[in-house]
Amino acid sequence: MEPSDQLVAIRVQPRASRERIQGLRGEAIAIQLKEAPVDGAANAALLKLLAHHLGVPMSSIELVRGTTGRSKWIRVQGWSAQRVRAALLGSAG
Repeated sequence: MEPSDQLVAIRVQPRASRERIQGLRGEAIAIQLKEAPVDGAANAALLKLLAHHLGVPMSSIELVRGTTGRSKWIRVQGWSAQRVRAALLGSAG
């Protein structure tokens, strides 16, 4: 498996009324977070939400790009991008 086969695009909306996976927005998975993007709080909330939905420890999820923006790329150790997308989109709503 190539490293690029493991990257998943995420589009975050901070300061939402609730945390949830919305579904696809273009090629990215849209996720709403309650946390504000201050001092890494939204990134921490994102990793926690992803770990919960995927059933993996937070340490297995790497934020590869996008620490300061809404568009992010993540990698889950030992998972293909296709598997991550299927697991997250299956729980969207």
